Amino acid sequence: MPENENMKLAVLIDADNAQAAICSELLAEIAKFGIASVKRAYGDWTTTHLKRWKDHLHKHAIQPIQQFSYTTGKNATDSSLIIDAMDLLHEERLDGFCLISSDSDFTRLATRIREAGLTVYGFGEKKTPVPFISACDKFVFTENLRPRVKKKITDGSDEPDVKPIITSAIGAVSKEDGWALLSAVGGYINKSDPSFDPRNYGYDRLGKLVSSLSYIEVDKRKNDDYSSIVHIFVRIINV
Repeated sequence: MPENENMKLAVLIDADNAQAAICSELLAEIAKFGIASVKRAYGDWTTTHLKRWKDHLHKHAIQPIQQFSYTTGKNATDSSLIIDAMDLLHEERLDGFCLISSDSDFTRLATRIREAGLTVYGFGEKKTPVPFISACDKFVFTENLRPRVKKKITDGSDEPDVKPIITSAIGAVSKEDGWALLSAVGGYINKSDPSFDPRNYGYDRLGKLVSSLSYIEVDKRKNDDYSSIVHIFVRIINV
């Protein structure tokens, strides 16, 4: 999905289901997609459960939205966030939403926002249920926002095998000669799997990931107009 630094985004945080420790990294990631015009965090701020969030609220100008837990076992925070999201949606002054939670209760909200033509970025842990991940245009696992040691793609990790993901995307968008524009490959993957992220495999960019694969050939080409713009093309050489 193309990034637009001018997109006006609402950042809505389910503080009960999000980690305060990566707040700075989270907002830095969101800045890649657009401008955080609205920043709100929902929870019962009268309890000690959310004390780790309080310093981050002031530091990053995040508005805390108080929601008392009226009934044990019922998540009033979810309802408050959803109501606010729908109010913001109907104001028609935003381009997209960033929903920060690992809770599947926001699946329908994400779907409804997308039905209105706005973009939804989801952020949550790898335990996040698949329906919520699939309901977003792009989903970022918050584990990837922490510094990590690069690992080999074939290290037997729990990540899906990258080979069928990459090769099927190239096959879907390639021309007759087998070459495909890398940006088109990335766009196809994001549409078919919103949670795909090169960082899952130890690389911060898709280009670096495909360059490491022995079955992919990479070709960098400049525009014919002699500009400095370089386009990256890829094709499958060994399957």
